Amino acid sequence: MNPRNAAVSRETRETCINVRLDLDGTGKTEVSTGFGFADHMLTLMAFWAGFDLNLSCRGDLHIDAHHTLEDVGLCLGQCLAEALGDRAGIERVGWAKVPMDEALAEAVVDLSGRAWLVYRENAVLPPVIAGEEKDIWREFFKSFAAKAGMNLHVTLEYGQNGHHLLEAAFKALGLSLRRAVSRGRSGVPSTKGALDA
Repeated sequence: MNPRNAAVSRETRETCINVRLDLDGTGKTEVSTGFGFADHMLTLMAFWAGFDLNLSCRGDLHIDAHHTLEDVGLCLGQCLAEALGDRAGIERVGWAKVPMDEALAEAVVDLSGRAWLVYRENAVLPPVIAGEEKDIWREFFKSFAAKAGMNLHVTLEYGQNGHHLLEAAFKALGLSLRRAVSRGRSGVPSTKGALDA
C-alpha cells in the first residue's frame, strides 16, 4: 500500500506553519502553536484518529489566536487532502458521538471532495474559553473542512463546561476521521465513479 502522508508549509505576515501528517500512524503527536489549549485539542484529534501529527506554528498571538487557528486549519486540511490522494479505497464517511463528563458532542465527516461546514454549538459554549473568544473554533473547523475537501458537521449537543464541550468535539472528530480514512473498499467510494474536487 502506498504511504499516506503529506507535509505542508505556509508563511504569511500573520503565521508561519509547518505540518507533517501520516494517516496510518499510531497517534504520536508533537504540536506547538503557542496557544496551549489549541495544542491540547489538536493532540486529542490526532490521537483519536490514529494519525501521526507534527505541527508547529508561530502566529500573531499578541493580537489573538484567530489567525493561528484559522491558518492551522487550512494547513491541516491541505495535508489531509494531499495524504488521501485520489481517495480510492477509503470508507469516506465517518461519525462519532463522544461524552466528556456533563458534555456531549457529535462529529460527522464525508471525505467527498466537496467542502461544507455545519457547526451547531447550540449556545452552550461560554463566550470566552482559555482566554479566547469562542468563535475561533468555528473558524478552525471551517478552514479545515475547506482545504480537506470534506463535509464536516459538528454539533455540541449539551454541557456546561467549554473545555469539556470542545474536548468531546475534537475526540469525536478524530474518531470520525479514523473511520472515514480507513481502507475497506476497492476503487473510488462513489456510485458515479469519481469524487468531486
